[in-house]
Amino acid sequence: MKKKRFHFKITPSIIFLFIANLFPIYGVLFLGWEVFIILFLFWMENLIIGFFNILRMLLLSPENPITWLAKLFIIPFFTFHYGMFTMIHGLFVILLFGGENIKTSGLPDVNLIMQIITKYHLTYAALALFLSHGFSFLYNYIGKFEYQKVSLQQLMGKPYARVAILHLVIILGGFLLMALKSPLVGLLLLIVLKIIFDLRSHIREHAKLKN
Repeated sequence: MKKKRFHFKITPSIIFLFIANLFPIYGVLFLGWEVFIILFLFWMENLIIGFFNILRMLLLSPENPITWLAKLFIIPFFTFHYGMFTMIHGLFVILLFGGENIKTSGLPDVNLIMQIITKYHLTYAALALFLSHGFSFLYNYIGKFEYQKVSLQQLMGKPYARVAILHLVIILGGFLLMALKSPLVGLLLLIVLKIIFDLRSHIREHAKLKN
Protein backbone atom coordinates (compact mmCIF):
# COMPACT_ATOMS: atom_id res chain seq x y z
CA MET A 1 0.00 0.00 0.00
CA LYS A 2 1.50 3.31 -1.10
CA LYS A 3 1.82 6.17 1.34
CA LYS A 4 0.35 9.49 0.34
CA ARG A 5 2.98 12.04 -0.50
CA PHE A 6 3.19 15.20 1.55
CA HIS A 7 2.55 18.01 -0.93
CA PHE A 8 3.58 21.55 -0.08
CA LYS A 9 1.90 24.40 -1.88
CA ILE A 10 2.19 28.01 -0.75
CA THR A 11 -1.23 29.59 -0.23
CA PRO A 12 -2.27 32.95 1.22
CA SER A 13 -3.32 31.29 4.51
CA ILE A 14 0.10 29.62 4.81
CA ILE A 15 1.79 32.99 4.27
CA PHE A 16 -0.36 34.54 7.04
CA LEU A 17 0.41 31.61 9.34
CA PHE A 18 4.16 31.94 8.73
CA ILE A 19 4.19 35.72 9.30
CA ALA A 20 2.20 35.41 12.54
CA ASN A 21 4.69 32.86 13.84
CA LEU A 22 7.61 35.20 13.14
CA PHE A 23 6.55 37.52 15.98
CA PRO A 24 7.97 35.23 18.71
CA ILE A 25 11.29 35.15 16.84
CA TYR A 26 11.35 38.96 16.82
CA GLY A 27 10.45 38.96 20.53
CA VAL A 28 13.30 36.59 21.41
CA LEU A 29 15.90 38.42 19.31
CA PHE A 30 14.98 42.04 20.08
CA LEU A 31 12.65 42.16 23.11
CA GLY A 32 14.33 39.65 25.41
CA TRP A 33 11.40 37.23 25.55
CA GLU A 34 12.06 34.13 27.64
CA VAL A 35 10.40 30.73 28.07
CA PHE A 36 7.26 31.87 29.89
CA ILE A 37 6.38 34.56 27.35
CA ILE A 38 6.73 32.13 24.44
CA LEU A 39 4.69 29.42 26.16
CA PHE A 40 2.01 31.89 27.22
CA LEU A 41 1.71 33.22 23.67
CA PHE A 42 1.37 29.69 22.31
CA TRP A 43 -1.23 28.98 25.00
CA MET A 44 -3.22 32.06 23.99
CA GLU A 45 -3.35 30.65 20.48
CA ASN A 46 -5.40 27.78 21.92
CA LEU A 47 -8.06 30.31 22.94
CA ILE A 48 -8.06 31.74 19.42
CA ILE A 49 -8.38 28.26 17.92
CA GLY A 50 -11.32 27.50 20.22
CA PHE A 51 -13.05 30.75 19.23
CA PHE A 52 -12.81 30.04 15.50
CA ASN A 53 -13.81 26.42 16.04
CA ILE A 54 -17.06 27.62 17.59
CA LEU A 55 -17.62 29.83 14.52
CA ARG A 56 -16.97 26.79 12.30
CA MET A 57 -19.60 24.82 14.19
CA LEU A 58 -22.11 27.64 13.91
CA LEU A 59 -21.67 27.92 10.14
CA LEU A 60 -21.55 24.18 9.48
CA SER A 61 -24.24 22.88 7.07
CA PRO A 62 -26.46 25.96 7.51
CA GLU A 63 -29.27 24.46 5.39
CA ASN A 64 -29.65 21.32 7.55
CA PRO A 65 -32.21 21.69 10.40
CA ILE A 66 -31.11 18.43 12.07
CA THR A 67 -27.55 19.77 12.29
CA TRP A 68 -28.86 22.93 13.95
CA LEU A 69 -30.58 20.80 16.61
CA ALA A 70 -27.29 18.99 17.27
CA LYS A 71 -25.49 22.34 17.52
CA LEU A 72 -27.78 23.38 20.40
CA PHE A 73 -26.12 20.68 22.52
CA ILE A 74 -22.66 20.29 21.03
CA ILE A 75 -21.61 23.96 20.84
CA PRO A 76 -22.32 24.76 24.55
CA PHE A 77 -20.71 21.45 25.55
CA PHE A 78 -17.58 22.18 23.49
CA THR A 79 -17.39 25.75 24.81
CA PHE A 80 -17.46 24.56 28.43
CA HIS A 81 -15.30 21.45 28.02
CA TYR A 82 -12.63 22.98 25.79
CA GLY A 83 -12.72 26.16 27.87
CA MET A 84 -11.99 24.25 31.09
CA PHE A 85 -9.38 22.09 29.37
CA THR A 86 -7.59 25.17 28.05
CA MET A 87 -7.83 27.16 31.28
CA ILE A 88 -6.38 24.31 33.36
CA HIS A 89 -3.57 24.02 30.84
CA GLY A 90 -3.02 27.80 31.10
CA LEU A 91 -2.87 27.55 34.88
CA PHE A 92 -0.06 24.99 34.61
CA VAL A 93 1.84 27.23 32.19
CA ILE A 94 1.56 30.18 34.60
CA LEU A 95 2.38 28.21 37.76
CA LEU A 96 5.27 26.25 36.26
CA PHE A 97 6.89 28.96 34.15
CA GLY A 98 5.50 32.33 35.28
CA GLY A 99 7.71 32.65 38.33
CA GLU A 100 7.01 35.00 41.23
CA ASN A 101 6.03 37.92 38.99
CA ILE A 102 2.75 36.28 37.92
CA LYS A 103 0.30 35.76 40.78
CA THR A 104 -2.89 33.75 40.36
CA SER A 105 -5.24 32.18 42.88
CA GLY A 106 -7.30 30.25 40.35
CA LEU A 107 -7.85 29.60 36.66
CA PRO A 108 -6.68 32.37 34.31
CA ASP A 109 -9.40 34.94 33.69
CA VAL A 110 -9.69 37.84 31.24
CA ASN A 111 -8.15 40.21 33.79
CA LEU A 112 -5.02 38.11 34.30
CA ILE A 113 -4.62 37.42 30.58
CA MET A 114 -4.82 41.15 29.77
CA GLN A 115 -2.33 41.95 32.55
CA ILE A 116 0.21 39.51 31.11
CA ILE A 117 -0.38 40.77 27.56
CA THR A 118 0.23 44.34 28.73
CA LYS A 119 3.18 43.50 30.97
CA TYR A 120 5.09 41.67 28.24
CA HIS A 121 3.85 43.74 25.25
CA LEU A 122 2.16 40.81 23.53
CA THR A 123 -0.65 42.76 21.87
CA TYR A 124 0.71 42.69 18.32
CA ALA A 125 1.86 39.08 18.55
CA ALA A 126 -1.58 37.97 19.82
CA LEU A 127 -3.32 40.08 17.17
CA ALA A 128 -1.15 38.54 14.45
CA LEU A 129 -2.17 35.03 15.57
CA PHE A 130 -5.83 36.07 15.64
CA LEU A 131 -5.65 37.55 12.13
CA SER A 132 -3.84 34.46 10.84
CA HIS A 133 -6.54 32.11 12.11
CA GLY A 134 -9.24 34.55 11.02
CA PHE A 135 -7.87 34.70 7.49
CA SER A 136 -7.65 30.90 7.30
CA PHE A 137 -11.25 30.70 8.50
CA LEU A 138 -12.45 33.07 5.76
CA TYR A 139 -10.16 31.78 3.01
CA ASN A 140 -10.48 28.03 3.59
CA TYR A 141 -13.60 27.35 5.63
CA ILE A 142 -15.86 29.93 3.94
CA GLY A 143 -14.13 30.63 0.63
CA LYS A 144 -13.41 26.97 -0.21
CA PHE A 145 -16.72 25.71 1.21
CA GLU A 146 -15.13 23.53 3.86
CA TYR A 147 -18.23 24.08 5.99
CA GLN A 148 -19.98 21.66 3.62
CA LYS A 149 -17.34 18.92 3.97
CA VAL A 150 -16.92 18.36 7.72
CA SER A 151 -19.09 17.09 10.55
CA LEU A 152 -19.78 18.39 14.04
CA GLN A 153 -17.98 15.37 15.48
CA GLN A 154 -14.84 16.17 13.47
CA LEU A 155 -14.89 19.82 14.56
CA MET A 156 -15.54 18.81 18.16
CA GLY A 157 -12.34 16.77 18.42
CA LYS A 158 -10.07 18.77 16.13
CA PRO A 159 -8.58 21.33 18.58
CA TYR A 160 -7.78 18.76 21.29
CA ALA A 161 -5.34 16.79 19.16
CA ARG A 162 -3.38 19.94 18.29
CA VAL A 163 -3.23 21.14 21.89
CA ALA A 164 -2.20 17.75 23.29
CA ILE A 165 0.59 17.00 20.79
CA LEU A 166 2.00 20.49 20.33
CA HIS A 167 2.02 21.53 23.94
CA LEU A 168 3.38 18.28 25.28
CA VAL A 169 6.44 18.92 23.11
CA ILE A 170 6.56 22.64 23.91
CA ILE A 171 6.19 22.25 27.69
CA LEU A 172 8.86 19.53 27.81
CA GLY A 173 11.06 21.85 25.75
CA GLY A 174 10.20 24.67 28.14
CA PHE A 175 11.43 22.65 31.13
CA LEU A 176 14.65 21.90 29.31
CA LEU A 177 15.18 25.55 28.43
CA MET A 178 14.44 26.64 32.02
CA ALA A 179 17.10 24.21 33.21
CA LEU A 180 19.51 25.71 30.68
CA LYS A 181 18.42 29.26 31.66
CA SER A 182 16.64 30.00 28.35
CA PRO A 183 19.51 29.97 25.86
CA LEU A 184 18.76 32.02 22.76
CA VAL A 185 19.39 29.18 20.30
CA GLY A 186 17.12 26.82 22.25
CA LEU A 187 14.25 29.31 22.27
CA LEU A 188 14.59 29.92 18.54
CA LEU A 189 14.67 26.19 17.89
CA LEU A 190 11.49 25.72 19.94
CA ILE A 191 9.73 28.40 17.87
CA VAL A 192 10.96 26.93 14.58
CA LEU A 193 9.69 23.47 15.60
CA LYS A 194 6.32 25.02 16.40
CA ILE A 195 6.21 26.73 12.99
CA ILE A 196 7.01 23.43 11.25
CA PHE A 197 4.31 21.65 13.28
CA ASP A 198 1.75 24.36 12.43
CA LEU A 199 2.57 24.34 8.72
CA ARG A 200 2.40 20.56 8.48
CA SER A 201 -0.87 20.39 10.44
CA HIS A 202 -2.40 23.18 8.36
CA ILE A 203 -1.48 21.57 5.03
CA ARG A 204 -2.69 18.10 6.06
CA GLU A 205 -5.96 19.40 7.49
CA HIS A 206 -6.97 21.33 4.39
CA ALA A 207 -5.67 18.69 1.97
CA LYS A 208 -8.20 16.23 3.44
CA LEU A 209 -11.06 18.61 2.61
CA LYS A 210 -10.16 19.18 -1.03
CA ASN A 211 -12.61 18.01 -3.64
